[in-house]
Amino acid sequence: MASTVSDFPIDGVLPKKETGAYSFLNKFPSYDGRGTLIAILDTGVDPGAPGLKETSDGKPKIVDMVDTTGSGDVDTSKVVEAKSGQIVGETGRILKIPESWSNPTGRFHIGVKSVYDLFPKRLQERVVKDRREKIWDPPQRAALAEATKNLEEFEAAHDKNLSEDDKLSKEDLQAQVDILTNLDKKYSDSGPTYDCVVFHDGNTYRACIDTSEKGELSECKLLASYREEHQYGTFSNEDMMNYCVNIYNDGNTLEIVSNAGSHATHVAGITAGYYPDEPDRNGVAPGAQLVSIKIGDTRLGSMETGSALVRAMIKVIELKCDLVNYSYGEAAHWANSGRVCDILSEAVNKHGTIFVSSAGNNGPALSTMGTPGGTCSAIIGVGAQVTPAMMAAEYSLREKLPSMQYTWSSRGPTHDGDLGVSISAPGGAIAPVPNWTLRGSQLMNGTSMSSPNACGCIGLILSGLKANGLPYTPHSVRRALQNTAIKLDNIEVFAQGHGMIQVEKAYEFLSTFCHEQEREVTFSVSLGDGKRGIYLREPWQLRKPYETNVTIEPSFYDDKKKQAEKIAFNMRFCMTCDAAWVKHPEHLELMNVARAFNVKVETSGLSEGVHYTEICAFDVSCVEKGPVFKVPVSVIIPKRVSDELKYEVQYNDVTFKAGHIQRHFLQVPIGANVAVLRIKSKSGDKNCRMLLHGMQVIPQSQYKVYEFEKFVTILDNGETVQAFKVMENNTLEVCIAKWWANLGEVVMDYSVTFHGVEVDNQALVTHAGDGICRVNVRAQLKREEISPSISLKTLVQPLRPTDHKLKCLYGPRDTLPEERQIYAIELTYNLHLDKTTEIIPDCSMLSNLLYESDYESQIWMIFDANKQCVGSGDAYPGQYNTKLDKGDYTLILHVRHEKRDQLEKLKDVVMLINHKLPQAIAMDVYSSIPKAFSAKKINSISLIKGQIFPLFIAPLPTDKVPKHSKAGYYLSGTFNTFKDELMSKAPVPFKYVLTESPKKNKNNGKDKSENANTKTKEEEFQGGYPLEDDSSLFEDLKTENPDHLPLYMAKIQALDSSKDRAKKLIDIIDLCKCVISKIDQPALLSYFGMKSDTRSNAATIKSESEKLKETLIEAYVKLGCAQADVQIFQSEEQEEYMHITVTEEDLQDTYNNLQKWADLGDSKVSSFTIRHAKVHKQYGRALKLLLKQVEDKQECDKALMNQCIEVCNIISVSYL
Repeated sequence: MASTVSDFPIDGVLPKKETGAYSFLNKFPSYDGRGTLIAILDTGVDPGAPGLKETSDGKPKIVDMVDTTGSGDVDTSKVVEAKSGQIVGETGRILKIPESWSNPTGRFHIGVKSVYDLFPKRLQERVVKDRREKIWDPPQRAALAEATKNLEEFEAAHDKNLSEDDKLSKEDLQAQVDILTNLDKKYSDSGPTYDCVVFHDGNTYRACIDTSEKGELSECKLLASYREEHQYGTFSNEDMMNYCVNIYNDGNTLEIVSNAGSHATHVAGITAGYYPDEPDRNGVAPGAQLVSIKIGDTRLGSMETGSALVRAMIKVIELKCDLVNYSYGEAAHWANSGRVCDILSEAVNKHGTIFVSSAGNNGPALSTMGTPGGTCSAIIGVGAQVTPAMMAAEYSLREKLPSMQYTWSSRGPTHDGDLGVSISAPGGAIAPVPNWTLRGSQLMNGTSMSSPNACGCIGLILSGLKANGLPYTPHSVRRALQNTAIKLDNIEVFAQGHGMIQVEKAYEFLSTFCHEQEREVTFSVSLGDGKRGIYLREPWQLRKPYETNVTIEPSFYDDKKKQAEKIAFNMRFCMTCDAAWVKHPEHLELMNVARAFNVKVETSGLSEGVHYTEICAFDVSCVEKGPVFKVPVSVIIPKRVSDELKYEVQYNDVTFKAGHIQRHFLQVPIGANVAVLRIKSKSGDKNCRMLLHGMQVIPQSQYKVYEFEKFVTILDNGETVQAFKVMENNTLEVCIAKWWANLGEVVMDYSVTFHGVEVDNQALVTHAGDGICRVNVRAQLKREEISPSISLKTLVQPLRPTDHKLKCLYGPRDTLPEERQIYAIELTYNLHLDKTTEIIPDCSMLSNLLYESDYESQIWMIFDANKQCVGSGDAYPGQYNTKLDKGDYTLILHVRHEKRDQLEKLKDVVMLINHKLPQAIAMDVYSSIPKAFSAKKINSISLIKGQIFPLFIAPLPTDKVPKHSKAGYYLSGTFNTFKDELMSKAPVPFKYVLTESPKKNKNNGKDKSENANTKTKEEEFQGGYPLEDDSSLFEDLKTENPDHLPLYMAKIQALDSSKDRAKKLIDIIDLCKCVISKIDQPALLSYFGMKSDTRSNAATIKSESEKLKETLIEAYVKLGCAQADVQIFQSEEQEEYMHITVTEEDLQDTYNNLQKWADLGDSKVSSFTIRHAKVHKQYGRALKLLLKQVEDKQECDKALMNQCIEVCNIISVSYL
């Protein structure tokens, strides 16, 4: 009998019941977000995605769409006028202006954009694959098959003894096969390049992108700025990427808004998606309207930038958005400060926008909050929970588990003591994604999904408040959310914050207490050291009772309130705490001034582990509204390592269920710098998936600095061993978590063992001029086996700017409220590469700082000699490797701020160019100075506990120093001490500063100054005389120097470079023959056939012979080029050349003679060999040589490219 078929758990697809949103909408169906405007700061929303077309009351779902990154900008400052209904676009295409267009001025702004600059990587890869299969592969296969057939037929028709002509014919056929094969391997698709046209129709600016690529603008979408008409277009049916436009600066800037990923559309669907025919798929607030603000830069793989965020907040303030959802964030070195954080906070505190953000996906260890969501006081940080309904509907789990926090959801407290997570919400959903993914919806999870769920919930609350005319502020809403959230007993406070958001309760709270005087006020909590809470975890903090003054400062929303309201403000608080180990006063009277009180924390009686409590301040006149402000108190008591023999801590028979987390806090022994975690499964019938997380909190450092994170699968009865670096005498959290969806129980034994080899300098820098350098090492814990080694992997080139420009960024996009103009500094750096290499640019002064930086942003771009952008990056240099070919490049660094004087400080900032070495350079380490001189390097030794052992580092041999390095460059790498490779996780950074390279004497020991003022006859004729048109001068000089070859070559070069070269071919041929006749070729061949020359003046003879050979080769090349041109002109029946006698035999003789002296594939003779191939209609040979020239050129040579195109058309491979 079949099993009973149950209903699909649709409630878990996009969760609303857990938050009370479902019941709230049933109770108040019209409070579904109507009247609220929510900004989605993300990768850009697809306006054509399912569920994002309209609201529940029929309004446009997306009110405005902008790209604040600049990645979609097109320079349309060039203005042209139409002639006969046509203009020439920047691509060179003829663009036909439709008669239906109205343009009173007749003037059009034009620009150009590569569509791949607008595509996310995943879409670009799909389009490249599709275009290859459609455009390239069919003709390529046919052409290769035809070329191969022709070659095989030729080989079948000829024996091995080929004539010279047959050899060339075969070479031509083989060249065609080689070209087609190589180009197929090197296939690279630059994608469609679109002309962009902007004009004013008398009412507004409009833009058209030539997606036809034929200039047929009538076939393309004509758009106004999105906010005006809510229209969008699609680039093509193949890519399905929807786009819209905005036009700025009087038509001089076109902003094409696409999206940098599917993330934003999914977020928007969770927040406010509306499906009129499938209401179960609706987002949380289907009546809300959205503003899509793209802050994820396509050039940076959707990374956010500070300038994009500042521009976004300008737009948020301009449109008076009620809410912002921000599902982005990074690790920060310090909390609640920095240029970007300040501007985000300004939008909340001065302009009334409620800012909701993801807490981060960096758990399960504590103090892993992302910025800004978990560290900025003005922002509501949201953690991610997974519920039974979600487990069934989204993940198809076979067992029901209780609600829990996702394993990866970031945890508090923040480094400055705040709780971090404000509230939690469901952290997964099946929601819409962009059309270019070719999917209607998709499952995603993360705090990126919990944030929009919470944002939608707040949208419902605001909808109700607005409908009833009830006042609120961001501060009153935040207090309501925190005081009404539901905490789950099985989830720690650092993960869930104040608990799961509850829509109906928060709405009732705000309705009931909307007229309380604290509605307009936020209460800033600060300690004496500037922290926002009490956070004790380090041994030095726990030696005695901790006392601090806590300051509470009221700040009024919109500080322009009437002064009388500030004067009247007065609140009396009763302060409570449920922990006996926290001592504090019971009462506080607060007026419009900062007040402080003393708090004492007694930690001596606390057990090992985590302890959390709060000092809650209640308004004595209305206790039922809950705490008005809180002072968080977090204390971690670490375990001391008592085993002073092995320095090991063991834990046995520990049971793990799905989502179970074990935290252990250990005081790292003094002298330790490596911890080894060993885990063994004792369950013989199942595998398990574990997340291992180690964390230490270092002042003013990202949590990632001393973080270890590893996701492992441990087999039944299996084992894993992991090692990671630690800092001595600092509390280490070792967090072992079973993945939340990994069902079943397992039993584990695990241990943490500490090792340590101390180097007397924690950042080693040696200079090549220092000679032999000494470094002392010591094992402070126990005997350690060491095998010192130095590995240098990067050559670092410091660059000074060659130019700097300070600019005022005029226009609404870059003007903050109150007409605060933003400025930018552009720094220019010139970079030359002698070979293809991979580089990482690093503006180290600003690197790894974004939200907390004093500057608004930084972005760099590298341009090649053709002014094409070949790479870009931002504040996190390690994320952006750029592979560059040999050549010259320009790097532009762009930094912004609203104060010019701040930018002027950067005008000389150094940019470090990290060159990745092809292979690491090893520096030898020695046990004594004599052994360093005798090159007897140390292998391994056993360090006794406490023993100081000296190591010596000798200068790097010259042959190991990378070529083309200069004084001031340095080699960067690591100094490793441990013998066991597993423990090489704590290397000491090592820098080796280079001096000037030894100079090679190329003048045979003679001082150049001896001959500095003496010119040879050859030098005199190199550009010294105007020989082109003055025949009498040449004849006079020839009479005086009848055998001086440089004179003849100077005349040949003058004729060859003449504008009237075609008329001087006879003269060139005669002069070349004259030069060749004056060179004794047999004698020259005899010289180069010698094995060695023992004559005393052998070096001089060699130099003169080399020059003579080069002269001969050049003469043959010029002769051959002239002969070939004559034959080409004669084949075209040009009358003025018909009288010149140049036979095929003459041309072939030149070819054969040149072959004796030069490789015919060499670029210096290719000008002749290409012509020779064309004369013989051997276009495969010609194209092969032309393509080689294209590869060798740094800059784009249009004439050369046109020759390639001409040849491709002749041999019917125009698709190339």
